[in-house]
Amino acid sequence: MALREGAKRVNLLVNSRHFYKFTSFVGVRSLSENVSSKPVAASAPETTGDHLLYTQEHFALKESLKKIIDQEINPHVDQWEAEGKFPAHKVFKILGNAGFLGVNKPVEYGGLGLDFSYSVAVSEELGNICCGGIPMAIGVQTDMATPALARFGSAELKKEFLLPSIMGDKVACLGVSEVGAGSDVSSIKTKAVRKGDEYVITGGKMWTTNGTQADWMCLLANTSDGPSHRNKSLICLPMNLPGIHIARKIDKMGMWSSDTAEVFFDDVHVPCKNIIGQEGMGFTYQMLQFQEERLWAVANVVTTMDNIIQETIQYTRQRKIFKQPVLYHQAVHFRLAELQTEVELLRSLLHRATALYIKGNDVTKLASMAKLKGGRLAREVADGCLQYWGGMGFTSEVQVSRFYRDSRLISIGGGADEVMLGIICKYMDTLPKK
Repeated sequence: MALREGAKRVNLLVNSRHFYKFTSFVGVRSLSENVSSKPVAASAPETTGDHLLYTQEHFALKESLKKIIDQEINPHVDQWEAEGKFPAHKVFKILGNAGFLGVNKPVEYGGLGLDFSYSVAVSEELGNICCGGIPMAIGVQTDMATPALARFGSAELKKEFLLPSIMGDKVACLGVSEVGAGSDVSSIKTKAVRKGDEYVITGGKMWTTNGTQADWMCLLANTSDGPSHRNKSLICLPMNLPGIHIARKIDKMGMWSSDTAEVFFDDVHVPCKNIIGQEGMGFTYQMLQFQEERLWAVANVVTTMDNIIQETIQYTRQRKIFKQPVLYHQAVHFRLAELQTEVELLRSLLHRATALYIKGNDVTKLASMAKLKGGRLAREVADGCLQYWGGMGFTSEVQVSRFYRDSRLISIGGGADEVMLGIICKYMDTLPKK
């Protein structure tokens, strides 16, 4: 029954949202010394019968999204990387019109009403974008700033903030990290003090993805002086209110096309009705959002790693050293085989965690394991593959060097590796007793 309902929703989308015509999977391209940063297919496409999690509808969504990526995004990535920003409103509107900003969000607010596995499938396909910054910005919109709003927000808030975010009319950002509180979310200092029917917000947020372009922020702030895990609330904060200052656009090592801002709040007044769910439940809601965020991030990087390995295979097959292709040296093809094996194992963990999650299970441990492994493996793949590109890998003309820069964030953002290890140890009951 659920599968039939999912098929109906996807078919409705195809007919009503100007869905891009489905195309066959793009074949592997030939590589010469004149390399570009366009991704390549890792292998022949999987089919419904081959997959343990995805149905025909999942693959239909992926194929349609690939058309948009190839036509509307990848041709401009190099320019947006050079400019240090991509046009979020333009890109999000294209994706919103095609239904990709709310695949697992409620139908009554513009979403498709499908389960989270469809969001994972979309994230995997977004891994074919030729940089990490744009997929990350999209992920903030779909799986970081909006899950708590969709699940716990009032109908009024959903109409004002969720619906236009799903349609691509508004850009969202997430306000959690601060200068002195990154992975340690409980230590944030931003306050929202209640005065009458308003909150007055003071403080600041750091590392805010989409921050210079966002129309609204999903803000985590202290709304009382109680215990740190029960004194926080999530608030829908319009970014055009008096007292909100974009202090600066942060220059970063990677993720160049994604704008990252430092934001200050100087006595910002926002209605109390803008709180998501119950006051004091913000920390809990944010932890729930983190699980989807972490699985989404892993899904995205798995595809990119596939592409990097395949590009490296092609390049080393035609690049010769000591009178034979680089690929034919045992150290090279054995190492690439090891890396691909690790990617496949990570993909299996991701799909297992997703399957359990959509059945209502707590996958905090598995999501943390996947996030930990994803960040570390991304660094391993980027470093290992770049080595086989030689001097070309040290240029900015190829995808592998961009991935080398971008992938370093995965072990930091959304919970550092050390935080993931702490969560895993907690579930294993191996932490020291207090």
